[in-house]
Amino acid sequence: MRIATWNVNSLRSRIDRVEAFLQRHDIDVLALQETKAREDQLPLMGLQSLGYDVAAAGVDQWNGVAVISRVGITDVTAGFPEMPGWGEPLAAEARAIGVTCGDIRVWSLYVPNGRKPDDPHYVYKLDWLSRLREAAKGWLGEQAVLVGDWNIAPTDEDVFDITRFAKSTHVTPPERAAFQAFLDDGWLDVTRQHLRGEDAFTYWDYYRQRFERNRGMRIDLMVGSPSFARRVTGAFVDREERGGSDGHGKGASDHAPVVAELS
Repeated sequence: MRIATWNVNSLRSRIDRVEAFLQRHDIDVLALQETKAREDQLPLMGLQSLGYDVAAAGVDQWNGVAVISRVGITDVTAGFPEMPGWGEPLAAEARAIGVTCGDIRVWSLYVPNGRKPDDPHYVYKLDWLSRLREAAKGWLGEQAVLVGDWNIAPTDEDVFDITRFAKSTHVTPPERAAFQAFLDDGWLDVTRQHLRGEDAFTYWDYYRQRFERNRGMRIDLMVGSPSFARRVTGAFVDREERGGSDGHGKGASDHAPVVAELS
């Protein structure tokens, strides 16, 4: 079985890439983030013709999460208990969807970016992670996995040059502590042992030839319960998808898909 996660940066713009990716790597379950559309706006006919079911949560062009599965989708839950909101008026964003695919509970997550450490969005990010952690404690006994764009690089190894991020989000001690709290609870970073150093990068900014120079970050993560983690036998990042057909990322998302292989 193969489970993947991908911040696709608009599913409508990249549906052809998604369909090709599923077939190229024989993917059973794909969690998507930044779909940027309501469910009724998504082009699903091609996916359905390939034998996939889709569950999605989205509001117009902002955020949006989905799960695509050919092993079934049941028990769809948009958002998690006590998930905080954002905006005026305050409202929950489309950043989390949980579904059961076969015998695995899959959560597709798009963690708030945080913007910068002194921004209200940074406070929102930490609160969001804290509330997710509390909800997730009840899922540890299941075969469950929290996948997606965590917007956190857990260690210095997970960025191309930590000195370039001294005043940035994604690497601040509070963010890293929030991620570590999941591991302290018993969750496991299931791709860590299979992906190290620059080979583990999943995100490259569009600017300044970051991809060509491999100035990336590992922020697209899979965090599994113990019973799920025991099934993971390998993992890889599809860097070619980030590079695009021209090798320079033309038409590609700024994230690359991460694939985990399960027994």
